[in-house]
Amino acid sequence: MKKHNFSAGPSVLPRVAIENASAALLDLNGIGLSLIEISHRSNDFQQVIDEASSLLVELLDIPSNYKVLWLGGGASMQFCMIPFNLLEKKAGYINTGVWAKKAMKEAKLFGEVVEVASSEDKNNTYIPKNIDVPTDLDYLHITTNNTIFGTEFKTDIDYPVNVVADMSSDILSRKVDVSKYAMIYGGAQKNMGPAGVTFVIVREDILGKVSRQIPTMMDYRTHIKEGSMFNTPPVFPIYVVRETLKWLKSLGGVEAINKMNVEKAALLYDEIDRNPLFSCPVNVEDRSLMNIPFVYSEAYKDLDGALFIEFTKERGMSGLKGHRLVGGFRASTYNALGKDSVEALVQAMQDFEAIHSK
Repeated sequence: MKKHNFSAGPSVLPRVAIENASAALLDLNGIGLSLIEISHRSNDFQQVIDEASSLLVELLDIPSNYKVLWLGGGASMQFCMIPFNLLEKKAGYINTGVWAKKAMKEAKLFGEVVEVASSEDKNNTYIPKNIDVPTDLDYLHITTNNTIFGTEFKTDIDYPVNVVADMSSDILSRKVDVSKYAMIYGGAQKNMGPAGVTFVIVREDILGKVSRQIPTMMDYRTHIKEGSMFNTPPVFPIYVVRETLKWLKSLGGVEAINKMNVEKAALLYDEIDRNPLFSCPVNVEDRSLMNIPFVYSEAYKDLDGALFIEFTKERGMSGLKGHRLVGGFRASTYNALGKDSVEALVQAMQDFEAIHSK
């Protein structure tokens, strides 16, 4: 039975990337050594990290005044590295959910933080609009895709301040104008690779502006100078990232995958809206392409959620249990998830309806 992986992260990856990485674990490029036992400063690995960077630059059309970094610590480490490096007087944050709040909490350790907008009043089911952004901010932080609640900024925002974006869960899923951001970052474990490596795309001119001393390891300039080699980088995850980016390029790049993502999401949202057993709590215009939460509709709220989870498990599906803050179910439809998996879920929803509808 084919498995359909709807996990929110770590998540589904291209099969070819997994297979190539598995082979490299045994023998990298026929050198007789495993990828994870060679020196990170060897030519064999330097080629890997250089190609990963060049592929990301190509796929996102990253301008030449930006640097690509591969770091450890996950996006959560960036929550404090960002204000450490960028917050001198005041930073603004748009609060759209759990991860935005965590980022904001860390920033408060370094200076004044302003919550310029929030969607908490409606349980983070929408993206705030028509935001009045102060022009005296050192930076404005946004989380472009809300993994837990299923909302997403659908277009690049345009404000007269430096914009820093956590794109952990929607990077490479749609075309992005990198020049509109001072920095883009995220954990790789959604659309790029396994857990263990964090990507940072930073415009160099925003660095070196704060008056505080920054520990060497926490200073972005350190990692730029050392080519992400100041300390041993996460070798294996970077290799998988490279293989994933090669796969994405072979499909036609970001524009091609975006068309596939739109089609997959439309299939599932249409079924949620049609099926009397289910509903989606998210404002229609703000619905995420990557993380799709749904719950039992009011008429069927007394149904046991475990019934549907077990029903889908019997059909080879995993990762569909909703986050505890939302409940119900969540289907994460990242780049590497095939349309056939979404079709299988839609069929399961229809079969479940046939059994339980009143």
